Amino acid sequence: MSNTRFVRITAKILTVIMMLSVVFVSLGSLAPPAEAKRVTQAQINELRDEKKEFTRQKNEIQSRINAIEFEKLTEITKKGVLDERMMLTWMEIDHTNAIIEQYGILIGEKEYEVSLAQAREDEQLQRYRNRVRDMEENGVISYLELVFDSTSFADMLARVDFIADIMRADEKVYNDLIEARVETIAAKEALELTQFELEEEKEYLGQKEEELLEQLEEASAIILAMEQDIETEEALRAIVAEEEDRIQGEINKKVEEFKKQEAAARAARGTGELVWPASGRLSSGFGWRRHPVFGGRRHHNGIDIAAPHGANVVAADRGTVMISGYSSGYGNYIVINHGNGMTTLYAHLSSRRVSVGTTVSRGQVIGLIGSTGVSTGPHLHFEVSVNGSRVNPITRL
Repeated sequence: MSNTRFVRITAKILTVIMMLSVVFVSLGSLAPPAEAKRVTQAQINELRDEKKEFTRQKNEIQSRINAIEFEKLTEITKKGVLDERMMLTWMEIDHTNAIIEQYGILIGEKEYEVSLAQAREDEQLQRYRNRVRDMEENGVISYLELVFDSTSFADMLARVDFIADIMRADEKVYNDLIEARVETIAAKEALELTQFELEEEKEYLGQKEEELLEQLEEASAIILAMEQDIETEEALRAIVAEEEDRIQGEINKKVEEFKKQEAAARAARGTGELVWPASGRLSSGFGWRRHPVFGGRRHHNGIDIAAPHGANVVAADRGTVMISGYSSGYGNYIVINHGNGMTTLYAHLSSRRVSVGTTVSRGQVIGLIGSTGVSTGPHLHFEVSVNGSRVNPITRL
């Protein structure tokens, strides 16, 4: 082979190497943002398993509701069972929203994987096209010339080996193209599957939101029915008042316990200036009010803030969570000790987000608006106590 021919072949090989270097550099620029949050299918499956458990528990409660024994329960007890079912439905909704959020992140990752696979395929396709064009220009005749130009038998064998290497390289270029194409198809199919699963979760979310509205109406109907009858309404208010007094007594005891723990109480002491615990309309004030049907007067120990179901409820000031539980009157409720004899109470929550002993900051989310307990619609019942006596929250906000 002449020196000119050898130089031409060497130049072509170097050209291909340079092209590949440029492609690899460009692929490096496709890196995802450093701040992107990684999500795996396993994390989503874990959330789904938790959601299934809530569904299972809710089905058990529904079986109790469907049983004949349910009709024998008192109206307040029935409301408690319906509240439990509502809370589980809300947990299903909460987890579904989390799954949808995770799928949104996962789809971004899948789209990035598709872009990488497509870039690799485009690179291999270009290499393949370049090689086919080269073969069309040189073809088999060039290979024969390469052999016949040999100066000795050993030189001819070396040239045959060189041709074999070229043919193997050609086959690898083709196989790499096929492999890259398969990877691109697999990445696109994985993306489409993730998008399909996301749409399924969105549809499920819509169903659960409609189910929750129906459950809210059913639970509220029990309290409304009791309020329409003077005897049951009086019995209902007596139960609620007795329970409120019991809980207030429990709060006072805990306040005394906190006072004994001076260091802990001082560390979690509030500013004394409260912020509104929820965004919404003031639907009921503090003090004596007249029943709209029967005319009887009763004392309202806090204020009611009407807000959408699931809206955030925040701590009115820095403090320590004293109580986080459920009662038939308050439903899901939380009590926070702010030090200096002041406590705040947040009732009828759909969900509690803090546990007893937790130190919370002013404005921190502690729960979500609901309609649990003696409630006929989503709202927050908010109370403020100073040295064991309830005071009008408006004077402190």
